[in-house]
This record gives sequence, structure tokens and C-alpha cells, in this order.
Amino acid sequence: QVQLVESGGGLVQTGGSLRLSCAASGRTSSNYVMAWFRQAPGNEREFVATISRTAGSTYYGNSAKGRFTISRDNAKNTVYLQMNSLKPEDTAVYYCAAGSGGSRQAGYAYWGQGTQVTVSS
Repeated sequence: QVQLVESGGGLVQTGGSLRLSCAASGRTSSNYVMAWFRQAPGNEREFVATISRTAGSTYYGNSAKGRFTISRDNAKNTVYLQMNSLKPEDTAVYYCAAGSGGSRQAGYAYWGQGTQVTVSS
């Protein structure tokens, strides 16, 4: 098993940036594809980005393309999500996930508790 803890969320103005981190413990995170999802109030959980085990490939949801960057440091068992040009519609709880991959929640067996990101207009 792997435990995931997100950090780095907060309040930011439109156009600002945030960097989220996800620290993994337990079984090493390099065994898993890692991903970020987000969920806004009243909405379903939405895929944001995923990164392969060796960081050789990444894939982004439409809302993240061109503005967000996912990365990982397997030596630190940490995954990051750099978010730039933030918009109010990016406001959500952001979740880190570990699993076999893909853009669907079913591809990830392990989830963090989430970190709140709020973008003010």
C-alpha cells in the first residue's frame, strides 16, 4: 500500500500560480503511475494530469493543457503539479492518486485526502 498526502493548496488571485505537492509513503511511489484529479462543489471529480512511473510521459486533461505541469521526483517519493495562469474555475479540491494509470478514477487505487485551491476573481 501507499499513503498519499497533498500540500500546497491555498488562496490565489486570478492569473497567479501554485505548486501542489504529493508525498508518498509506504510502498515506493515509483511503482505507480501518479495523477492529479480535482473536484469542485457540486461537480464530479475531474481528471487533471497523469505521469508515468519513470516520468517519461505525461498526459493532461483539457482544462490543464498549456497551464499545468505534472512532474515527479522518485528519489523523494513526491509528485508535483505546477499550476500557472489560474482561473476562478480552477477552484476545487485537488487530489493526488496512485495506480495503474489512465484518466479515469477507476485506474487509481490509492488517494490522498485532498488540498483546497481557491482562485479569487
